[in-house]
Amino acid sequence: MKSILRILAYLKYFPVQITGNIFFNLLHILCSVGSYVMIIPFVELLFGMNGAPETEPTFGLGQQELVDYGMWHLYRYRELHGMWHCLLIIAGGYVACSLFSNLFRYIAQVFLGGLRTGLIGRLRNDIYHKVTILPVSFFSSKRRGDLMSRMSNDIADLEWCVGVLQSLVKEPINVIVFGFLLIFISWRLFVLFLVVLPVGVWLIALIGRKLKHSSRRGQNELGGLNAILEETLGGLKAIKSFGREDDLERRFADANQDYTRTMIKVARHRELSSPLSEVLGTLALVFILVVGGWQVFDGSIQPSVFIFFVIIFARIIPPIQAIVRSYNTLLKSNASAERFLEVLDADEVILEKPDAVVLPGFTDSIAFHDVCFSYREKQESQEGPLVLRNITLTIPKGKTVAVVGPSGAGKTTLVDLLPRFYDCTSGDIVIDGHDIRDLNINSLRRQFGLVSQNCILFNDTVANNIAFGSTDYSLEQIREAARVAHADEFIDQLPQGYDTAIGDRGLNLSGGQRQRLSIARAVLRDTPILILDEATSALDSESEHAVQQGLDALMQGRTSIVIAHRLSTIKGADLIVVLDKGQIVEQGTHEELMTLGGLYKKLVDMQSFA
Repeated sequence: MKSILRILAYLKYFPVQITGNIFFNLLHILCSVGSYVMIIPFVELLFGMNGAPETEPTFGLGQQELVDYGMWHLYRYRELHGMWHCLLIIAGGYVACSLFSNLFRYIAQVFLGGLRTGLIGRLRNDIYHKVTILPVSFFSSKRRGDLMSRMSNDIADLEWCVGVLQSLVKEPINVIVFGFLLIFISWRLFVLFLVVLPVGVWLIALIGRKLKHSSRRGQNELGGLNAILEETLGGLKAIKSFGREDDLERRFADANQDYTRTMIKVARHRELSSPLSEVLGTLALVFILVVGGWQVFDGSIQPSVFIFFVIIFARIIPPIQAIVRSYNTLLKSNASAERFLEVLDADEVILEKPDAVVLPGFTDSIAFHDVCFSYREKQESQEGPLVLRNITLTIPKGKTVAVVGPSGAGKTTLVDLLPRFYDCTSGDIVIDGHDIRDLNINSLRRQFGLVSQNCILFNDTVANNIAFGSTDYSLEQIREAARVAHADEFIDQLPQGYDTAIGDRGLNLSGGQRQRLSIARAVLRDTPILILDEATSALDSESEHAVQQGLDALMQGRTSIVIAHRLSTIKGADLIVVLDKGQIVEQGTHEELMTLGGLYKKLVDMQSFA
């Protein structure tokens, strides 16, 4: 239950809602008790079981003193005003108590609604914030569908958990108030009820343990189910082209069947507690009826008081059942809370120092000093295989540096270290004399513009994709960025021009058009350093020509780091760095490397032959 208690710790942000809910629930319970108290005089007037004492008794707080005092005044009032007048007064009191009870319950529910929606909203904000600051490495080891499940289904399950707060607040108060009433009426009968209580608690705890285990398994299986669905939607073309629909259907059906079976177990365990508590409560009630009836005949307790005891006892059973259901809901929600908190507690890895330096701009150079990197963090002096080894490189401002090499050489990893998507395992990276780990992360990343092979576009208009949701740019600035990127020619032909929606991930556009929008976004941001990660490798010749024009315009006057697949596009680079197996094996200009006759020349010759 530790995880769910951490979620409930968010309640500290809603003191008004909690106080209001508890206060009006207490009023609701007191009015409910008042309506039940009206039963005693009603029964007495109808059946005259006890009669009034001969003389006016002295008022006292004991059970018998209160009954005698009330009976004397009740019969006295009947003698003065008549039976019907008494019944009307009692009925009016009962109706008033009932009306106020339900009014206070409604107000308590209003406070609870504000508490529930506010708490869930805060949870959503916190996990979204966490997702935006977690390092890229976290997501590379997680299935996106499972993460989506944690951020949607698990939070929805936690909302049900917050919904039982009404029971957690009101029902224990109900049990305490009615329990004190039962003790006050007849502590001997109340002790009999406690005889069956330990058995019920043990059985409910046993069910709860099974429910917690099944719920955790069910939430994990639902995450896997969503992961399959997300992968299917993302790879629908490949599935259809390879004719694998039947295989994916079977895979989904098997996962769905496992999840269904688990949730049947969850439902079976959850629903078992209510009838079990009902049976135990019924057994206790029957036992009390038998023993209490004997005491009525024995004269140990007055009939009307015993009827009142039975009614209150019957009234205490539903709150106990509600507490049991709430407890089981908490156990089920605890599995969702654990999965939710796994994301919320994930190590940020990329941490910003408290005294981080704000980098106002890029003025001099970027330098790699003996940089090594492994995707696996150090553990007990052990580390994973190095992806980069002893990288030492200087990139002066205003120069174009191309990074080439075979697949898996570490090219993308090298540039990902610059904006601190990852931190190097050893060595350091310095910008303008500052170790990037000493810099404010936002000020560091503002220096970089990224255009990658996989365009990151959103289901929004052309203009909003170029501006990337920012309101700092005018439409004229957006148009100018599109013109520089050679994107204006196709944007003007769209149905609504810059206001045209481009669909999910920009799928309404061609590959070349999507790439030119990415370039326009980088132009508009106007960063001093550009990272071009194989920006044209997936394009046809015509699209590549148009995109390359945009890239050439974008690179003018900027420091550019280009990861190139087609080596013909980087012949004019000021420096070409050749990586192989995570190490720099060659560097120089195109002519120098061709003369050297090493790996670079081999790669060029292979592409020329192709």
